[in-house]
Amino acid sequence: MAGKRHNRNAVAVSDLATEILDPVLRRRAGISIGLVQSWEEIVGPRLAKSSRPEKIQWPRRLHDDDPFEPAVLVVACEGAAALHLQHETGEIIGRVNAFLGFSAIGRVRIVQKPVSPPSSGPKPTPRALSQDEKTRLSTTVGKIEDDGLRASLERLGATIVGMRKPKS
Repeated sequence: MAGKRHNRNAVAVSDLATEILDPVLRRRAGISIGLVQSWEEIVGPRLAKSSRPEKIQWPRRLHDDDPFEPAVLVVACEGAAALHLQHETGEIIGRVNAFLGFSAIGRVRIVQKPVSPPSSGPKPTPRALSQDEKTRLSTTVGKIEDDGLRASLERLGATIVGMRKPKS
């Protein structure tokens, strides 16, 4: 550890997640997280709501001197949007290749399946806190000097305690 410098600057969580997920996605699906994140810009908001890139299937090369062959982009798509996507495959191939910086994609294969996560229903609301719970929470966060931080932590604590069953 001696001589090793640590960067103490704040880093966005999304940047850390990208650094972690990008190599995994490349290995497992042959796709970069940048392509997934930019999907709406590539296909437009109408198609992005009902489709997402799944993976890039690269053709097997038996020898290093085999000629380059473009890959197949597998896109998951919901129901009727598959027809719209199919009509725009030429445009999508061009945009994905422009995004990647070379003619990587030669075909698009559409796989019909649900894309959007199922709605989980209404979110549960926390119960009202008892006077004892309110007092205990105020005492716990009362030593924090910053008013905004103290108020935020008190709201968070009220939500957490309010989601638990009351003690009998």
